[in-house]
Amino acid sequence: MLGSKLVLKPRTRIRHLPGRLAAGAFVLNEGLGKLDADDDTVKRLHQAAASAYPVVADMDPPTFVNALAAGEIALGGALLVPFVPSWLVGLGLTAFAGGLVNLYLHTPGATHEGSVRPTRQGRPMAKDVWMLGIGLGLVLDRGSWQRRRR
Repeated sequence: MLGSKLVLKPRTRIRHLPGRLAAGAFVLNEGLGKLDADDDTVKRLHQAAASAYPVVADMDPPTFVNALAAGEIALGGALLVPFVPSWLVGLGLTAFAGGLVNLYLHTPGATHEGSVRPTRQGRPMAKDVWMLGIGLGLVLDRGSWQRRRR
C-alpha cells in the first residue's frame, strides 16, 4: 500500500500465550539446569557448539556455558512474561532456535547422509525445530504488526 508503513505493536495476543509458555518454560528450565553443570557436561556442550561455531572454540568452556545459561534464562523469562511484545521475544526465540537447528545440521551423525532427516542420535537435537516454528509464528503473526497510513 502506498503511503503506509508497518508499525510494531507493543502487546501480546492471547493466541500467542500457549507457544510462549511452552517454549519459555522449556528454555528457562534448560538455562537453570546449566547453572550447576558438571565438568563433563561443560566440556560436552562447549565441544558441540565449537563444532558448528568455530568462534566458540576460543572461549573458556565454563565461561561459554555460563553465558549460554544466562541467555537461556533471559530468553525463557522474557517468553513467560506477557508484557514483553511477542514480536520481540519471537525474534529472540527465532535466533536462538535457528542456532540450535544449525548446530543439529552441522553435527556429524545427526542426520542421514544427504538428508535433513534425523538419525537416532540426532533426534534429541532435531526436536528444536518446534521452537523455531514458534518464534517465526510470533514474528510473522499479523497481530504483531499494524499498518498505519501516513
